[in-house]
Amino acid sequence: MKHFGSNIYVTLVLRVFQNIPCISFNKNISDILKVSPSVENIKLLYKCPSDIDAHNFNSSVPCYQGGTEYQAYYVSNMSAPKDYASYCSSIEVPVFRKELDLYNKGEVGSLTQVINQGFEVIYEYPSVCVECNNSGGTCGSSDASDFSCLCKNGPSQYGCQMSAPSHAWRVIILVGSACLAVGISMLLLVMLCRLRKRRPTRKFAVFWKSEAAKCPNVDTFLQIYGSFALTRYTYANIKKMTDGFKDKLGEGGYATVYKGKLLSGSLVAVKVLKLSKGDGEDFLNEVASISRTNHVNIVTLLGFCYEGNKRALIYEFLSNGSHEKFTFHGTQDRIQSLPWETLFNIAIGIARGLDYLHRGCNARIWHFDIKPLNILLDEEFCPKISDFGLARLCPLQESIISMLEARGTIGYIAPEVFCRTVGGVSHKSDVYSFGMMVLDMVCGRKNLSADLQRSSEVYFPQWIYNRLELEEEASFQGTITDEEKAVHRKMILVSLWYIQTYPSNRPSMSRVVEMLQGCVESIQMPPKPNLSSPPRLDLDTSVTLTDSSDGAR
Repeated sequence: MKHFGSNIYVTLVLRVFQNIPCISFNKNISDILKVSPSVENIKLLYKCPSDIDAHNFNSSVPCYQGGTEYQAYYVSNMSAPKDYASYCSSIEVPVFRKELDLYNKGEVGSLTQVINQGFEVIYEYPSVCVECNNSGGTCGSSDASDFSCLCKNGPSQYGCQMSAPSHAWRVIILVGSACLAVGISMLLLVMLCRLRKRRPTRKFAVFWKSEAAKCPNVDTFLQIYGSFALTRYTYANIKKMTDGFKDKLGEGGYATVYKGKLLSGSLVAVKVLKLSKGDGEDFLNEVASISRTNHVNIVTLLGFCYEGNKRALIYEFLSNGSHEKFTFHGTQDRIQSLPWETLFNIAIGIARGLDYLHRGCNARIWHFDIKPLNILLDEEFCPKISDFGLARLCPLQESIISMLEARGTIGYIAPEVFCRTVGGVSHKSDVYSFGMMVLDMVCGRKNLSADLQRSSEVYFPQWIYNRLELEEEASFQGTITDEEKAVHRKMILVSLWYIQTYPSNRPSMSRVVEMLQGCVESIQMPPKPNLSSPPRLDLDTSVTLTDSSDGAR
């Protein structure tokens, strides 16, 4: 929001275009708002014939109608032939003309980014309100909806008349406030100097930090980072909806998940955070990350509880639980629990969710803990990414971040997270974790197996690569059809691209989706993985490893 003259300019942002209905923008939002001249409507065509040539259009974005996803094709003045409009349905979406021009010049990566910048409307302030505010009043209306200037001594039809005494008192108050502010600042400066001379002990410093962290203003935090759609529950509500924490769904290092039921009868998953980590750091981190999301492949956060040291998050309930139970069945005589088509669709869904996190939000989100345990499945086996406790928010203009600690799960952590000489930590770290997880899905064994002898230097991806070179990959799963063999080989090939040692050699998540949806013949054989297996640790939960080499950053 910005003021210019007597007008107020407000930028309206579509929450997430990928998940909005295929409907045109309502041009008559309000009689008091006008669309800014800096806005231009773009036409998108959807429900087009299946034989449409997508190359005739600049680009496309997904939109939804009746639970069905359609590709909405962008039509510029010079792109698609005009007769396509008679075969397709159309919608109009307002965007900033400047952003659209940059996109047409190739200076903006995707049409989704242009749409997510929103558009601008203008509220024209009535001249009588300007005069009223300048006189010290508040613009309002009478019972008959006529203009009225609300003054200290009562309403006025025009403006407030400032008498000499009231003006004098106002000057006195302003001068007194300024003196008080200067006095407080000087007092704080003196106290700070004395504290620094005394050199407080580390114990006092830790106590100060701990006490400050115990009482964050969670309301202010949620107003800045959270969603207005979240419901805040008391701890008594949490106990009631879980029936006294009766039905435990799972337990990790930092939280326990219980099955619950809302008053409406809807089932939910209640994640109760333990006190072992960070004085609410995980809680606020997860709320800040997931509150910004709205995607079919991201779990939905419905509410939260914050009462002293009692913290809980309420999520939608997903009946098929964690993907981990469909992935690992031992290293011998594995029985395929899910069809190959279902496994393949799960992989594509996770890739789309990560692509959305990396470039579809107002601030990019890097998850840092992608693994089967953190992928939940609904009744139709649609995957949803969960557990954002280790996630990081990254501004759109940044692509690499500095980390004082390694974060993730042993066996899925990208090399650059714990070895800075490999490269910078970025969204490519999630690509690596996703690749290791897809290998687990294909081969049905944990990539960090306690059964392997410690003396063995046969790195799991290298073992797969060797089998792939010998064209023995089908033997992993026993007898499968030729079509399943093609899917099996494609998932292995693309996974080996995802887990390349150097981040610069890995594809982005948008390219990952394209590779999974493309033909296996178009995928080249990736370079052979050249890292040995990391130290064998008997860990199944997320870990945080201090990195002293990066501590000065």
